[in-house]
Amino acid sequence: MIIAPSMLVADFSCLAEEVRALQQAGVDWLHWDVMDGHFVPNLSHGALPVKDTRPHTSLFFNTHLMISHPLQYLDDFVQAGADLICAHIEAEDPPADFLRAVRDSGRQSGIAISPDTPPDVLRPLLPMADLVLVMSVHPGFAGQSFIEGSVGKVAETRALCDAEGLPDMHIQIDGGVSDENARALLQAGADVFVSGSWFFHHPDGYAGAVRALRALE
Repeated sequence: MIIAPSMLVADFSCLAEEVRALQQAGVDWLHWDVMDGHFVPNLSHGALPVKDTRPHTSLFFNTHLMISHPLQYLDDFVQAGADLICAHIEAEDPPADFLRAVRDSGRQSGIAISPDTPPDVLRPLLPMADLVLVMSVHPGFAGQSFIEGSVGKVAETRALCDAEGLPDMHIQIDGGVSDENARALLQAGADVFVSGSWFFHHPDGYAGAVRALRALE
């Protein structure tokens, strides 16, 4: 299990302290949600917080671009220090072009699917990707309820990757993830767990949230 808290819920007034606290708590990755107010009906940060926090942690930076034209901004996130850059198959730029550009930049590549998109559309793109992100809420806002059918969608995605000869493909789940559904998701084949509201508001703090998830492995 790779634990990747969503920085969308972090305290942006003290990001350097936040990333150091998260690393000390034992998380594996940091997940950066980027929204443009067009692809999704919400607006978040660009590449600057990624760049500014990069010197304060050695954690793996996973960026999730919920934007209409990810190719236009790809270089900004490469220069900011992102390790893996993921965009949506539903975005306006051709997903194959995006994945190739990410790989050419020397970064790992990811492709995301929204709840209404079937996993089978990923088939021709899988050889170009290092990670598939299965959204278990509709992208755009933190704090949404987990869509129960997402467990089956993760299993379908894992089976697709296995059938295509890619058993080591990362399957990331994002949206409403907590200790109540993580075990089922893990058993279905997810290995990267993004959590925002549940993680950052855990009553036992960041370390308590990590312990709760690790106990399910």
